[in-house]
Amino acid sequence: MRIDAYNQITQVYGVKNKAKTAPTGKTSTTDKIEISSFGKELQIAKQAVANSSDVREDKVADIKARLANGTYHVDAATFADKLLESYNGIL
Repeated sequence: MRIDAYNQITQVYGVKNKAKTAPTGKTSTTDKIEISSFGKELQIAKQAVANSSDVREDKVADIKARLANGTYHVDAATFADKLLESYNGIL
């Protein structure tokens, strides 16, 4: 390795001369965050969904009552059509 070449490179790039920075003055030590109105509404909607039940109790109670009375009937053709639609959506 040639030391001469290294010295020439340092002269070209000015490696020995380092720039000094001056203090910028007073800096703020507190952070501030603002959430948009859309973000607030989204959070409210998420909480409402999380607090709601996965089961629609009114529908379940109606079907249970109709099953107990013997008045709940399902058309086999309609059931088969809905079942095939369900499987076609998966395939």
